[in-house]
Amino acid sequence: MKTAEITLDKDYRISLIDKRLYGSFIEHMGRAVYNGIYEKGHRTADSMGFRRDVSDLVKEIDVPIVRYPGGNFVSGYNWEDGIGPVEQRPRRLELAWNSIETNEVGINEFAQWAKLVGTEVMLAVNLGTRGVDAARNLVEYCNHPSGTYWSDLRISHGVKEPHKVKVWCLGNEMDGSWQIGTKTAEEYGRIACEAAKVMKWVDPSIELVACGSSSNHMPTFPQWEATVLEHTYEYVDYISLHRYLGNTDNDLGEYLAQSVDMDEFIKSVIATCDYVKAKKRSKKTINLSFDEWNTSQSCRINYDKKPEPWMIAPPLAEGLYNLEDALVVGCMIITLIKHADRVKIGCLAQLVNVLGPIMTQNGGPSWRQTIFYPYMHASRYGRGIALDIKVNAPMYETKAFGDVPFIEAAAVLDEEASEITIFAVNRNQDEALALKGNLNGFEGYKVKEHIVLDSKDPKAVNSAEHPDTVVPHTVEIVHEDDIITVLPKLSWNVIRLQRV
Repeated sequence: MKTAEITLDKDYRISLIDKRLYGSFIEHMGRAVYNGIYEKGHRTADSMGFRRDVSDLVKEIDVPIVRYPGGNFVSGYNWEDGIGPVEQRPRRLELAWNSIETNEVGINEFAQWAKLVGTEVMLAVNLGTRGVDAARNLVEYCNHPSGTYWSDLRISHGVKEPHKVKVWCLGNEMDGSWQIGTKTAEEYGRIACEAAKVMKWVDPSIELVACGSSSNHMPTFPQWEATVLEHTYEYVDYISLHRYLGNTDNDLGEYLAQSVDMDEFIKSVIATCDYVKAKKRSKKTINLSFDEWNTSQSCRINYDKKPEPWMIAPPLAEGLYNLEDALVVGCMIITLIKHADRVKIGCLAQLVNVLGPIMTQNGGPSWRQTIFYPYMHASRYGRGIALDIKVNAPMYETKAFGDVPFIEAAAVLDEEASEITIFAVNRNQDEALALKGNLNGFEGYKVKEHIVLDSKDPKAVNSAEHPDTVVPHTVEIVHEDDIITVLPKLSWNVIRLQRV
């Protein structure tokens, strides 16, 4: 059996991980909200119409923050449509997704759902069709205690205490031609600066995310980031990144290596942020919000199947994720952890049905997709200090990325519990790899649990009829001094060590 070797040192640390790195995203798109988290009349629905079975799965992941309400949707959204008596709310033509928006769920309902599942809300403002005035009013409505028009209006809607939303996105993908109100970097930079300025005047405690490029493959990347930050640098705290991976060439080796591109994307954005910092002679550091990421491979075909126009909650970007997709998601999570010093917020896009780790049937069951498990494991066991792990592993050749190691890995130290968790993906399609470990400064740490997600069939999926086809299992602990464990071929691994 071939071996891979990892080296950890207690003094080589990347950063304390911000828990919001394991966030997610709910957009008014497809069945993410309606017939996703919310379905009046469902047997598990609570008094507000939220599905308890879905809420329980969100709690199982322990999602720390959820971006809302979009996404492309937000660039045409009038937030005032979603407040006040539900029966008086207007139905709108929703142009981003060619749907009817009923506005049954708005800011207050979503905030209540967030409390129910134990998460924070990350709100996006419309800088497509709206602007500075609507943005500042929304902050006042959500965060000001009382005694003003918008805060008292919130109270009249039955919400006495302010929502205290901490993180706000200044629009969404404003460089994209598909976006309502697309802007040049100069146009967006100016309106984002003015919106940021007045939003922080209303509530100085908030944190703001400026729109970065929609992907690193945009022709304007990374000049977009540089221009936007030159306008907004002193007012914003983060710049956003979005990236979706996919096995478009039906080449599993290439697909599993695509997180290399994600890693380079992050490095390029960090370099651009620091260039603007140097240019401005600023002492402030801009961090990153990777607030849309996932693989869209299993849902790609669905994008091409356009439903009838002006439906309510049509099925969009839905598909069954297989084991291969779960391994790619695992590699993406590992990439985020390895950049925890600068990537402070991450949002798996999305949470339910639309590219979702959680799936539902209208009126029927909910279940965990394969990608649910690496996401849940990272959120549960990835809280602590990201360690600067060194990996020495056999390589394989790819067309796009050159030689890529079979092992992708990250490590997190929980000092309070005296635990180390190693997350590792074995990209090898043919054989298992023994994992050796050099744990410098971590004397007495032994493997207490090794969780594996794998399958005899890499194309295996979970479904409503067969929800447990691909599920994690524990494997026998190896009792050899130099071998930590064995990583099965094509597997996601959670290796938990504790000081004994």
